[in-house]
Amino acid sequence: MYCDFPLPCQKKIVSLQQKSQHIGIMDMHDIGLTIKERRNTLGVNQRTVSELSGVAVNTLVAIERGEGNPHVSTLIDVLETVGLQLDIRPKIMEYETM
Repeated sequence: MYCDFPLPCQKKIVSLQQKSQHIGIMDMHDIGLTIKERRNTLGVNQRTVSELSGVAVNTLVAIERGEGNPHVSTLIDVLETVGLQLDIRPKIMEYETM
């Protein structure tokens, strides 16, 4: 469920998008931090995101801390609620040239 929260500034969204493009492969800590930053940018608390996404508060807290091993569906529910998405792309391979 995606919720369209009023944003204080569109530049922050662009900043988050640009930042995530430069990170490349993210681990759970990076994903959790990005979710937390986005939630704070939107000005909503964990309980609100929990209720709107259908994910338990304790699970959301663990995700934001980079702890645990959430199901992909749980992660997607949280991401969609705060207006983020999970992208899966082919890995860019760097080959040595001879």
